[in-house]
Amino acid sequence: MARTKTLYRCSECGSTEPKWTGRCNGCEAWGTLIEELTGGTGAGAPVTMLPPSSPPIQISDVDPTEFNPKPTGVAELDRVLGGGLIPGSVTLLGGEPGIGKSTVLLQAAAEVAASGRKVLYLSGEESAQQVRLRAERLGALHPMLWLATEVALPQVLGAIAEVEPELVIVDSVQTLLNPDLASTPGSVAQVRECTHRLVQEAKRRGCAIVLVGHVTKEGALAGPRVLEHMVDTVLSFEGDRHHALRLLRVVKHRFGSTQELGLFEMAEKGLKGVPDASGMFLADRRLGIPGSVVVPTLEGARPLLVELQALTTPSTLPSPRRSAQGIDNGRLSLLLAVLQQRVGVPTGQVDVYALAVGGVKIVEPGADLALGLALVSSLTGVPLPADLVACGEVGLGGELRQVAHTPRRLAEASRLGFKRAILPFSAPAPPPGIVAIRVGTLIDAVERLDLLPA
Repeated sequence: MARTKTLYRCSECGSTEPKWTGRCNGCEAWGTLIEELTGGTGAGAPVTMLPPSSPPIQISDVDPTEFNPKPTGVAELDRVLGGGLIPGSVTLLGGEPGIGKSTVLLQAAAEVAASGRKVLYLSGEESAQQVRLRAERLGALHPMLWLATEVALPQVLGAIAEVEPELVIVDSVQTLLNPDLASTPGSVAQVRECTHRLVQEAKRRGCAIVLVGHVTKEGALAGPRVLEHMVDTVLSFEGDRHHALRLLRVVKHRFGSTQELGLFEMAEKGLKGVPDASGMFLADRRLGIPGSVVVPTLEGARPLLVELQALTTPSTLPSPRRSAQGIDNGRLSLLLAVLQQRVGVPTGQVDVYALAVGGVKIVEPGADLALGLALVSSLTGVPLPADLVACGEVGLGGELRQVAHTPRRLAEASRLGFKRAILPFSAPAPPPGIVAIRVGTLIDAVERLDLLPA
């Protein structure tokens, strides 16, 4: 006979505890344990063996064309998804509030509807009138695009059964409610069970489902970690709301590569793709300014040219300011220490401000050399050559190391008219059109570019 028992599940990581405590033993978060009622027959109960729902087959007999992607019509989204959405797949899109998740999905829904396929947009956070107004502003009104504002799981499944769409968008999964569970919407149990039912529905009907997910203050997807394992694809929509650029990254993709990156620009009538992001980043660049240098970075498999700027001013504070925007603060501190100890450039009595222009976040070590040169340029007032890019990792001894995919980075620099690249000795040969300036240490790079006063 089934019996009900009480356990406490963490709303952050999904781990369970037999009794309530103030702190989760799994992720060490405070105040995240929520009471949950479960039913079961007890451990050790016999399991009835049944024949499989479909007989096992040899792997060579599996039809590889079953998972052909269908394009959404939004080029940057299709690029990230490897061509489009797979019928029967479930995709989870996460991002900060106001970043543009609903906008890009409504645009994709309109494009899919315009191709003659039915789309059902389920809004649990906005009224039908609010969604309609956004659709009108985006030019997304189409007779094949259906709208429902249901949040109860039985009504959601009923709406899917009535419309029979090829694409379902749920905005958002944290608003769904299964009446069979006693917990509130957004809880671990609700998110897990509702997602599980929608995954089953997608596989049974062969329709693609896209779920919008909230994120925590740390930027991770809210809800249980198991949520990411249940879906086929996890996308992350990132950007600074004060800048127009938006980045769509792939965190997980069972049907393709996770190395692609989609770039969007927030415009008056929605999001539009950015095929040439490097050109957009460098469009307003001023030449001949000390502390400015261009670095060829790699976002996934996509090379981007970004301008790094550094500004140093004399400080009257006991502990000078260190401000970094779009750059890892730890890397900035490391480079300042290397400049002080290995290059002989005094950095202890100046305020330092470093910036990656355009709202981009650079976390890879390939920008070390460029940032170090920008700092020296700002300190000495000597501008770097306008046709120069810098790419390399700096070690604690001041030595330079090559970074991955250097030829691909430099090919993008050559396309935009850059003629020279300062590189470590171990870096591969640059593509035609780029002259390599090879150095072994950061001080060698500073001396080759005549950044130090005589």
